[in-house]
Amino acid sequence: MNVTELSNEGLKRSYSVVVPAATLAAQKDKKLAELGRDLKVPGFRPGKVPASLVASRYGKAVTGEVLDASIQEATDKLLTERSLRPATQPKIDLKEFKEGEDLSFEISMEVLPEVPMPDFSAISLTRLKATPGEAEVAKAIENISRRNSSLEETEARAAAKGEVLIVDFMGKIGDVAFEGGTGTDMPVEIAGPGFIPGFSEQMEGMVPGETRVITVPFPEDYQAKDLAGKTADFTITAKTLKVYTKPAVDDELAKKLGLESLEKLNETINNVLQNEYDGMARAKVKRALLDALAEQASFEVPEGLVEAEFGQIWPRVEADMKADRLDADDKGKDEETLRADYRKIAERRIRLGLLLAEIGRTNNIQVTPEELNRAMMAEAQRYPGQERQVIEFFTKNPDAINNLRSPIFEEKVVDFMLELAKVEEKTVTPEELAAAE
Repeated sequence: MNVTELSNEGLKRSYSVVVPAATLAAQKDKKLAELGRDLKVPGFRPGKVPASLVASRYGKAVTGEVLDASIQEATDKLLTERSLRPATQPKIDLKEFKEGEDLSFEISMEVLPEVPMPDFSAISLTRLKATPGEAEVAKAIENISRRNSSLEETEARAAAKGEVLIVDFMGKIGDVAFEGGTGTDMPVEIAGPGFIPGFSEQMEGMVPGETRVITVPFPEDYQAKDLAGKTADFTITAKTLKVYTKPAVDDELAKKLGLESLEKLNETINNVLQNEYDGMARAKVKRALLDALAEQASFEVPEGLVEAEFGQIWPRVEADMKADRLDADDKGKDEETLRADYRKIAERRIRLGLLLAEIGRTNNIQVTPEELNRAMMAEAQRYPGQERQVIEFFTKNPDAINNLRSPIFEEKVVDFMLELAKVEEKTVTPEELAAAE
């Protein structure tokens, strides 16, 4: 084949490729001969079908196969001979082809950049270390006790915040009752969640047997559009007062949770909190490491990869804009500014991704089959009763396996870099760890 370089600008490359007609004809004749040997045609013995008959019946299909194979072979050869690493799938522009003529096409692509290795020794980081104390463990166990509380009826008296009234109620807008505005024997926690703002708050102080009329406006964004923004009057009759009774923090609570003693519960909670703190500290030092790498990394990145990444990010930003969920830093910005900001984020992600991949490749960091199997099993356990189907899905879908491999690979590369960087450990309180930027 003959290759002519058409352009070489930045990371963009394009080439003209010509495969001689003689090469195509030889490949076509070879395929037709192979086909003729196995072809069964009435009136002819196997292997004795005339070449002219094979060509007339299957020549067009074989020509298509030869063209496809020739393009793929020429592309692979071009990439190998010129040591090109495409960032995305090369684009093929096939010129008009006529039987008996040369095959001409153009290949255009973006290649991966040369990624300079960062100076890890110049990176200084602080890894925070927090240890749960008795107060944190006791607070966590107290929360567990609260979540295991039982709701029990108490004497008739004024209801306080956090207590539960069993009530009947009827809501009206004007003089007309509306759908969903009536309830019987409904438990309502005073100042608790679950009802429209201002509903349960106005029930504070009610005594069983008391009837009270409260007025509550529905929010403008209320899910029932026919009620949104309207004001309703609710007639509420309190029937029973109930309070939450927490179980004692003792061995019985631990046994209820599947542990043999309160001592074991304390130990378990301590380990859970320590893992949580270690995870927070890991996330913070990793973010600081990536920020430091981003400052060192200034190489060009393929536009195609940036566009693909931006295409993943922007729809979520648009959805947040419509739902008024933008971060405080983004509120007030026009769409053009937001697009520019998030394109920079996409570019940063691609640059860091290429850098991590190159660091891993250069230092032969690999994800082992055992690590992949553990990740696969962990994912399968998230779907009780469907573990076999999940595992089959991963074994049959290479892209899904790559989705498991990528985060493992990234964490191993991060560990490698943290070993080479200057990392100082600093002991802090759990509150300081949570508050750290």
